[in-house]
Amino acid sequence: MNPRLGITAALMFLIAGPAAAEVYRSVDAQGNVTFSDEPSKGAETVKVKPVTTITLPKPQNVRETEKLREEVEREGSVYESVSFTHPANDQAFHSGNGDVHFEMRSTPELRQGHKYEVTLDGQPVGQSTSGSVTVRNVYRGTHEAGLHIVDNNGVQIKSGSPVRFTVHRPSVLN
Repeated sequence: MNPRLGITAALMFLIAGPAAAEVYRSVDAQGNVTFSDEPSKGAETVKVKPVTTITLPKPQNVRETEKLREEVEREGSVYESVSFTHPANDQAFHSGNGDVHFEMRSTPELRQGHKYEVTLDGQPVGQSTSGSVTVRNVYRGTHEAGLHIVDNNGVQIKSGSPVRFTVHRPSVLN
């Protein structure tokens, strides 16, 4: 056997040993629980889940993220505004089936590859290039709708003011 191979195998075994160490749990006569890495009389082996590790991004990748952020800010500055034209803020309306129709506009108009994105109570519910989105079966009550312009990668580049509205729906109880 090659001596280098034997040394390498021994080192690998020593390094892997602590990673695969077992934990033992024992309870004394007074009911005190102790944990140890050494077995003792009456101790039981405890299964320990592997430790979660996180690899941090490399500094050059963080710099790339900063460049992308600057690019998004530049792209978003093309738009003076984005806003809902319907529903109006604090509007209340009846919708038997729960459908809510949103209309929006931007100044200037959308660029090629950009879309309007509507969020309802913080969750994305639709995207459109036409300036209108219909959301089906919205529950009765007060909701908040957000409006964003997203680029072709789905990154939000401009946001408008949210609107609150209330949907009234018929109930089987009344």
